[in-house]
Amino acid sequence: MPFRNFTLKEFAKTLGLNLRRVEKMAQRNELPAERIGGQWRFNKVKVIDWYNHNIHTIDDDHLKGLEEAMGKVVVDSNADEELKHMVVTELMTVSSIELNFGAKTKASVIREMVKLVDRTGLLYDSEGLRDALLEREEMCSTAIANGVAIPHPRRPLEYATAEPIVCFARVDRGIPFGATDGKMTQLFFLIACLDDSHHLHVLSRLARLLTPETIKFLKEVECPDEALEYLIKCEKHISEI
Repeated sequence: MPFRNFTLKEFAKTLGLNLRRVEKMAQRNELPAERIGGQWRFNKVKVIDWYNHNIHTIDDDHLKGLEEAMGKVVVDSNADEELKHMVVTELMTVSSIELNFGAKTKASVIREMVKLVDRTGLLYDSEGLRDALLEREEMCSTAIANGVAIPHPRRPLEYATAEPIVCFARVDRGIPFGATDGKMTQLFFLIACLDDSHHLHVLSRLARLLTPETIKFLKEVECPDEALEYLIKCEKHISEI
């Protein structure tokens, strides 16, 4: 996805969406688009920001189309065939999961999440990642409904981590994190990818993973191993649909 404006046709093809549907969404101001010379134009940066802000409101068909389109961009031809379909959990390990977070504020959650990334041994730039996460939260909270937040930098940090990573942490009592439903946030998934396409791929898959049943399980599970095993099972199911 180069840094330029897309035409309607280019945008629909790149994001794996139906052309007519994209046009209707633009007409209803449901996508960041502008009319230039009588034609719709879509700016890459604005589109990515829109997905980051609205991922929790997008229906499953739209998410699946986005996933498939982004997957074609980022898939590793040398990867194990099964792992090619594990978009989120292939970026997680037991060491990237913490079920007893003691954080009590938004700033302390971000600080502790960065420490969790560091615990995996993949973190290069803790200060850069922390600042990027805080900057993103100042723009608009990454908390969504049902007690979930998805902290991530506004733009992927190519050199902050050795590899893309997803970390999961739980604050049992929850904290105010700016959720769309006004409730406390308990579950935090940090996404740190190295490029925009992979970020959108992971974000869309994670949104599909976070069903009410999965959220309920993650709020109650007592062991990181069980949490990861459950997420792997859920993602295998999604990849087969």
